[in-house]
Amino acid sequence: MFLLTSFASRLWLTGLLVASLSAPTMTQAQPAQSNGTPGIYTCVDARGRKLTSDRPIVDCIDREQKVLNPSGTVRAKVGPSLTAKERDALEAKQKAELEEQARRNEEKRRDRALLTRYPSKQVHDKERALAMAQIAVVRQAAAHRVEELLRQRAAINDEMEFYKKDPSKAPPSVRRQVDEVTQSLAIQERFIADQDAELKRVNDRFDEELARLKQLWAQRSPAPTAAASKAR
Repeated sequence: MFLLTSFASRLWLTGLLVASLSAPTMTQAQPAQSNGTPGIYTCVDARGRKLTSDRPIVDCIDREQKVLNPSGTVRAKVGPSLTAKERDALEAKQKAELEEQARRNEEKRRDRALLTRYPSKQVHDKERALAMAQIAVVRQAAAHRVEELLRQRAAINDEMEFYKKDPSKAPPSVRRQVDEVTQSLAIQERFIADQDAELKRVNDRFDEELARLKQLWAQRSPAPTAAASKAR
């Protein structure tokens, strides 16, 4: 009798222990609630079946599930459970979308600034001509300097004719003048080449702006057919 009682006690204790260990799991498995009211999960699975449950639906773990109130209104939405690889892919996609949106916003900002600065082709043409003229003035000054240096070199060459047979006998001042003129000519020629490149760069920039402005001006102006219809 004592053995039976001890066995029954151990069995009772074992059952109590199992129940205590299971309690957290059961608590975690409780359905989502809001203000004490349980939610109803609903989704359409991969086979097109509409499923409902009082807890997250395993067959819809790869897709969005709606959590409904007892009245049938949507309380919340539960996104699909993603793997680490899927989360990385989703984050990369979202980042690319944000970058693309930022690029479009920046493009719109530049277009607005371009239209504000150049409301018409006449204004754009005038600014192009002014920019090109400013570079041309600087280039012309360098060209005049080259002509002056060439005259100086011609005069030095005439003087060096006396030392044609042995240039080493020319006075140091004359040889120094030859070096200085040669270096100055090289500097001016490089400067002129830089100005020519700048002229091309500025002209190309205005060409690119004009191509874009033509599109913006066309978008801003009403279509000819619509304008004609309104006139009639």
